Amino acid sequence: MLDFVIFAVTFVVILVGAVLYLYPSSRRASGIPGLNPTEEKDGNLQDIVNKGSLHEFLVGLHDQFGPVASFWFGGRPVVSLGSVDQLRQHINPNKTTDSFETMLKSLLGYQSGSSAGATETVLRRKMNESAINTTLKNNFPLLLKLVEELVTKWQSYPESQHTPLCSHLLGLAMKAVTQLALGDRFRDDAEVIRFRKNHEAIWSEIGRGYLDGSMDKSANRKGHYDSALADMESVLKSVVRDIKGHGSGQSSFIDSLIQAKVSEKQVMEDAMVFTLAGCIITANLCTWAVHFLSTAEDVQEKLLKEFTEVLGEGPVTLEKIPELKYCQQVLNETVRTAKLTPIAATLQEIEGRVDQHLIPKETFVIYALGVVLQDGDTWPLPYRFDPDRFKEESSRKSFSLLGFSGNQACPELSFAYMAATVLLSSLVRRLKLHGLDRQVVEARYELVATPKDDTWITVSSRE
Repeated sequence: MLDFVIFAVTFVVILVGAVLYLYPSSRRASGIPGLNPTEEKDGNLQDIVNKGSLHEFLVGLHDQFGPVASFWFGGRPVVSLGSVDQLRQHINPNKTTDSFETMLKSLLGYQSGSSAGATETVLRRKMNESAINTTLKNNFPLLLKLVEELVTKWQSYPESQHTPLCSHLLGLAMKAVTQLALGDRFRDDAEVIRFRKNHEAIWSEIGRGYLDGSMDKSANRKGHYDSALADMESVLKSVVRDIKGHGSGQSSFIDSLIQAKVSEKQVMEDAMVFTLAGCIITANLCTWAVHFLSTAEDVQEKLLKEFTEVLGEGPVTLEKIPELKYCQQVLNETVRTAKLTPIAATLQEIEGRVDQHLIPKETFVIYALGVVLQDGDTWPLPYRFDPDRFKEESSRKSFSLLGFSGNQACPELSFAYMAATVLLSSLVRRLKLHGLDRQVVEARYELVATPKDDTWITVSSRE
């Protein structure tokens, strides 16, 4: 069981939970270049741990073996695809599940999409997307209010004051996600603080404790994690019961799920996944976007020009957001440059080919998104933050192919784009953003790419 748990988190968004138990191991030789197992029991697991993350391991793997490469987990071969051309060739009919959601549900012990029927999975995803869209439509003024409170706070700072992006924007994401998803109860700061405490305990262990098996070796840490998860589930169940009995006071995400007449257990699980993933993706998309803008004055000015032309003096609206093309380019380039979600994966349900390579049925196939997003053949000058690259249709198509836009984007990322657009539309029109001299920002690659340490900026008023 420990091997499965280590593998599950190391593989970040892989459909491991159901697969290891529902499908037999495949030991067919694929002939794909790659690493031999370092250890018979664990395959190349220790190599991954030594590199620090699966993403960093895959960078080295593809540097050594090219865009199609293989490695081993225990007795199972794993194939990794590290370029747009190879991903485009990979035809896999199992595209009905959201790999991020499936990964979280496996770790949390919930039924994953891979263990449900395809039709049920599609319907459930569409229901959640509809619930999020309804929530945003009915609660957009609340999102505006939360953003304005933060921007007003920053505007009050002296120009010399250093502003910590990670902590402030995680706070914004926590308030936005909990209040929009769970209702009026989370307008109480004490409830948000309780949620944040549990969220941090759960997410930190998912990110690191399972990676090396260290949590299972510490009774205190395991107990802390289990307690936080149980308390979070208890709160969510209580919210569901309260809304069923009295309503939420607003049209929240949970309201929409309840109206869809799904079970209380399903409502709780879907709310858990959305709040856990929604908070961390929203916080980090906003953090990386503001950080990159603080180092690119020309991009700030282009954004300001677009906001002024499209919005005038008024606040952003849902109806106007599709007109903010350059803002969309900025957020796309933020996701690309930060490698926001560096890994995706699926199961090869039928035998297939990529180039001349045969991929046997029931092989794990990794989409090395972090490698692809830095591929110079697809993205000229890949380490430069350049939103203008998304003027090109070819760039937009490649980005969509990777699942970051269009129908394949996960609901949590779609929510994060909306929240980040609201933030930037207020922030850039009221403040200039300045990076700190000699600040080096390094990323930690787990489920989501996060700055290793808090990231700092200073601001000055445009007035």
